[in-house]
Amino acid sequence: MKFKPADDAKDTLWGPLGTPERDAMEAQLKEEIHAYFVGEAIRKARLQQKITQEQLGERIGVKRSQICKLESGKSSMTLSTMGRVFRALGFATATLDLGSGGKVNLW
Repeated sequence: MKFKPADDAKDTLWGPLGTPERDAMEAQLKEEIHAYFVGEAIRKARLQQKITQEQLGERIGVKRSQICKLESGKSSMTLSTMGRVFRALGFATATLDLGSGGKVNLW
């Protein structure tokens, strides 16, 4: 049985580094990872407050299924939606770190 390095498999599936297909795949993967971590933060904060997905949804005016999608990272979230969710969870402020571009207060 022959094993291939993971990098070779990625090159075969999505093309070598620097190609449009590979860049698009890596960008999509990054978005999905970020959505997952934001969803986990929402879930953790909700559970710490001992509220259900339905209760959080009622606070921001959406159905439980939408909260489920946000927590699982299966739904993209706008900054305004993110603001509504985190404010409903009691986060008074949030800052977006733009690296060398500085920091921006979101709410």
